[in-house]
Amino acid sequence: MTTSDFKRRVKDPGDVVAGIILLCFSIGLIFYLVPNYINEPPILQNPMMSPRWLPGIVGWLILLFSILLILQGFLLDRSSEEDERNIEKGSTRRFVLMLVALVIYVALFESMGAVFTGILATLVLFVAHPVRTWWVYSMAFVFPIAVTFIFVKVMNVPLPISPIGF
Repeated sequence: MTTSDFKRRVKDPGDVVAGIILLCFSIGLIFYLVPNYINEPPILQNPMMSPRWLPGIVGWLILLFSILLILQGFLLDRSSEEDERNIEKGSTRRFVLMLVALVIYVALFESMGAVFTGILATLVLFVAHPVRTWWVYSMAFVFPIAVTFIFVKVMNVPLPISPIGF
């Protein structure tokens, strides 16, 4: 198949390329990372309690959606309509603040706990993407607390809660 044949068959090359990249990542996740780097306890009564269960599900979902994305790139022609997926470059300030939020979360997660670093990183993200509605800032407090509660109490994933042990 030549390059011109490929271009005629592919309606959206961006979707096909993104789908292939995600497909490769999901195969690596499912068949290499999860089995080799996530240990299962020897006494495991329920497979859904395994630490491999959630990453395995995520890997299979990424695999499924990557295949759907590749098919979409081959089947759907969007050249006639306005493409809403065009990337508009944001300001440098926004990019730097997003990196700061990531560094805050990674650097302070163990020492300050999941709740505090989640709140701080979310507030920085809200500043990066100007949020004008005041009540949305309450979500910066609600979401990290809810996510930490779900991980610790429901899924039994040990997370550092806070440095003073609340």
